[in-house]
Amino acid sequence: MKFREVDQTNWDDFVQLFESKGCPSYCWCMAWRPMPGDRQQASNADRKQALQQIVSAGTPVGILAYDGETPLAWCSIAPRLSYIPLGGEAYEGVAEEKVWSLACFFVPRVRRGEGLGKQLLAAAIKTARSRGAKIVEAYPVDPDSPSYRFMGFVSNFEQAGFTETGRAGKRRHVMHLRLDGK
Repeated sequence: MKFREVDQTNWDDFVQLFESKGCPSYCWCMAWRPMPGDRQQASNADRKQALQQIVSAGTPVGILAYDGETPLAWCSIAPRLSYIPLGGEAYEGVAEEKVWSLACFFVPRVRRGEGLGKQLLAAAIKTARSRGAKIVEAYPVDPDSPSYRFMGFVSNFEQAGFTETGRAGKRRHVMHLRLDGK
């Protein structure tokens, strides 16, 4: 398995994954990102175009997992400032631009249970660290949650060293991992 940040050079790979059967082409990972106009009225094409504009501007949006040359899975990892508020707090002594949010995973149903989520999580942390992040913040749920499961499960983040700092709504936990050694 190899991992690559989504940028203009592999945008077509991202599209290939998101437009394949069972994939999330209905959201284009724009659920937590600012959108022009009325988000409720936005079509799938509007969401795709909005994300493509973000990628074209050079803003990080996340990583793809590849099985050989085939895009297989996705994780949204980007500066927290590039999302709408997700429920996190300020971190004393850490500039806002150094806080990155992990907001979404997508693993095709036929590949779930193979540990890809944990591999994506490790690759997302590595990506954020390489881009200068000091904190990675995430919003996972308990395994029995009826919604927001795409944000990952608390136990996987605990195993990766994340600490819970609060809640966002009734289901989402707010967890963070310090990358600055403090």
